[in-house]
Amino acid sequence: MTEQTQTFVAAMVQMRTGLVPRDSLEQGRHLIREAALAGANYVQTPEVTNMMQTGRAGLFEHLRREEDDESLKAYRALAAELGIYLHIGSLAVQASPERAANRAFFIAPSGDVLATYDKIHMFDIDLPNGETYRESANYQPGETAVISDLPWGRIGITICYDVRFPALYRALAEAGASFLTVPSAFTQKTGEAHWHTLLRARAIENGCYVFAAAQGGTHENKRSTYGHSLIVDPWGVVIAEAMGTDPGFIIAEIDTAKVTEARNTVPSLQHGRRFGIRDAKAGPGHLHLVRDAT
Repeated sequence: MTEQTQTFVAAMVQMRTGLVPRDSLEQGRHLIREAALAGANYVQTPEVTNMMQTGRAGLFEHLRREEDDESLKAYRALAAELGIYLHIGSLAVQASPERAANRAFFIAPSGDVLATYDKIHMFDIDLPNGETYRESANYQPGETAVISDLPWGRIGITICYDVRFPALYRALAEAGASFLTVPSAFTQKTGEAHWHTLLRARAIENGCYVFAAAQGGTHENKRSTYGHSLIVDPWGVVIAEAMGTDPGFIIAEIDTAKVTEARNTVPSLQHGRRFGIRDAKAGPGHLHLVRDAT
């Protein structure tokens, strides 16, 4: 890899998505333009860039199939206009008459969609503060991990709650990813507790950069998201962070040599081994469960 292709500039756009796609699109386009003007070659937006609806009726009123989605059309045109790799963290799009998909779009500088990814892990939880989320009530989970290419290396695409399932990221790293992406809409509660730790862990475990654009602040639907968009290097160092919840963007130069350096220093990707789990209660010689660490 030549010196010219070893580095690039990445930007994470932090948003406060509203209820209506039209208004959210105006916000997104403005911030993406600013990031590109600042020199970004790759720009990422958060999860649910187009709308954040909690009710089924409101969601399906504005939901469109991928081929008919006006936000996607506009973002493809914007990527071509600006000549950037534009990663729309996710859009809510119609997957079937009864289900939506939480779908990421990775767009080339030509405006072509290079890859899509449907969020695999659904956010179905009850928090101690009384907040309840049932993503699976409206969304259809994906079943396939996705990796694509930037000129500077391979990029693994995930969304938000996926970050709590480290096997997904190990699989992407083993498939050649140098960059792991986690566009998110973390709750205030879980963000305060786990956001930095989880993202830094995924970077350290895999010797990858982690790019995580986030939603931030109190949205029209009254949900509060944590913000603090991050760029983490392969050694687990936070090299850029949005300090709070306001819409805006963060930007950093990405040096791909740091991926090689981290992996040579701690070559854990080469050291994974198959192993079994023996249940002591079942007696000697009984293998209860087999897992694969590689």
